[in-house]
Amino acid sequence: MKRIGLTEADAQELLTGSEFPDRILRSAPAVAVVLTQSWCPQWAAMDAYLDLWARTEPEDNTIHVYHLEYDRLPFFSQFLSWKENTFSNYDIPYVRFYRDGKFVGDSNYIDLLRFQSLLKP
Repeated sequence: MKRIGLTEADAQELLTGSEFPDRILRSAPAVAVVLTQSWCPQWAAMDAYLDLWARTEPEDNTIHVYHLEYDRLPFFSQFLSWKENTFSNYDIPYVRFYRDGKFVGDSNYIDLLRFQSLLKP
């Protein structure tokens, strides 16, 4: 699994569409995107287990996990509105899962085993 932080420029690009760009969705056979806020305790738990997963397994380029703490963006309110209106989800963390570029499900907080099961074949 490879973790990738989304940048401010990536977040700005997202505001122009209703889905993540293909360069993210097709960057690996299995992709997850976590949208959250830095203060969220459930995100802290997920962040910890994602770090553990990344450290304990050899780097696997078949799974990419993107993440964005959007409360740190200078356009936080605009991004929050985009996220809530685009995905009809008002909770954090919010995770979307994709296989071969196609949406396969979403969730709010879930444990590591469930997270992995949504990405691994």
